[in-house]
Amino acid sequence: MLRTTLALSAAALLTLGLSLPTTTPATASAPAADAFELDVVHSTVIFKIKHLNVGHSYGRFNDLSGSFLVDKDKPENSSLNVTVNVESVDTANADRDKHLRSQDFFSAKEFPTMSFKSTAFKKTADNTYDVTGDLTFKGQTKPITVSLTHIGTGPGRRGGEVSGVETTFTIKRSEWNINFLPGALGEDVTLTVALEGGRK
Repeated sequence: MLRTTLALSAAALLTLGLSLPTTTPATASAPAADAFELDVVHSTVIFKIKHLNVGHSYGRFNDLSGSFLVDKDKPENSSLNVTVNVESVDTANADRDKHLRSQDFFSAKEFPTMSFKSTAFKKTADNTYDVTGDLTFKGQTKPITVSLTHIGTGPGRRGGEVSGVETTFTIKRSEWNINFLPGALGEDVTLTVALEGGRK
């Protein structure tokens, strides 16, 4: 359900949003020795939600960490581990962002992070995989499966190797106890998670 992977917050986000407060960096489990550690500057978690049934509102999370590894020959050795700092929500509106952090949406003080940790990779084509894992958000952990594309791997500008993966998936915000403004805000939240990482 990774395809539902970090989108749940999105729904709430969209309803709010602008300037981003100072936050403590998100932390993820230690990466495997051969995994690619996230390059936050080149990694993005974006979400969108329908607003008033006439358009979409967009937002993003600016603070994330983690690692990933895609083994084409042995997919069972692959892994994906991402942690997002919920307080880093950014919808280009300070008042909305503050509201999104509140109990109406993310309850960021009580549940400061959301995370995804893979449990299985299944190769579906040359560069695509169905990734199953545990998504944890607002005190709940649920299994999800998402379709992940391995964009590529190559030499980094400063040495070492870099690699990138991406997924887009949709979740239902009510399943994560985000029910504020029904009707005004859509039920479905679509997230795009685009990650780039490096290793030496």
